[in-house]
Amino acid sequence: MKEQTLSQDRQTRPLKAPRLKGFLLILFLVLFDQITKLLAIRGLKDNAGVTLIDRVLVLRYLENRGMAFGLLQGRLLFLVLICLVFFAAIIYLFVKAPATAYYGPLLFTAAVVFSGAMGNFIDRVFRGYVVDFIYFSLIDFPTFNVADIYVTCGIIALVFLIFFRYKEEDDFDFLKP
Repeated sequence: MKEQTLSQDRQTRPLKAPRLKGFLLILFLVLFDQITKLLAIRGLKDNAGVTLIDRVLVLRYLENRGMAFGLLQGRLLFLVLICLVFFAAIIYLFVKAPATAYYGPLLFTAAVVFSGAMGNFIDRVFRGYVVDFIYFSLIDFPTFNVADIYVTCGIIALVFLIFFRYKEEDDFDFLKP
């Protein structure tokens, strides 16, 4: 009984400055993404690429005018609108989620996904395309960037959290209006 109460206390323990920490995490991740893209533009544009691991990993410059895997090529306005709706949903989650240890992993994961989406959004708005530069030649995987890694890893983590941590019926009641 005492152990269960201690566990409940840990779950309901308030997080210290979660919004500030979330903002700083997003800022750091977006800046890192943008710096890697600037380095790719300066070092890889108009070059054949740089092989890091022979027949496995290559850095090469690519202008992606669509979204993941090159889908929706040339639909900039549509992609910007999708991003704005996504940002609104994540901000709503940040505002509504209880700032407790129980929801800490959800808030962290949402911040990582938000960072990736924001990194690519910045490219779309200011360049008209997304800078991609990481290519796994071993499996001929589409060229991607650091922001794509944030989104992919964040979504995978979010799926695991939903299936294995936030599986109670009332875990997302805070999202109800």
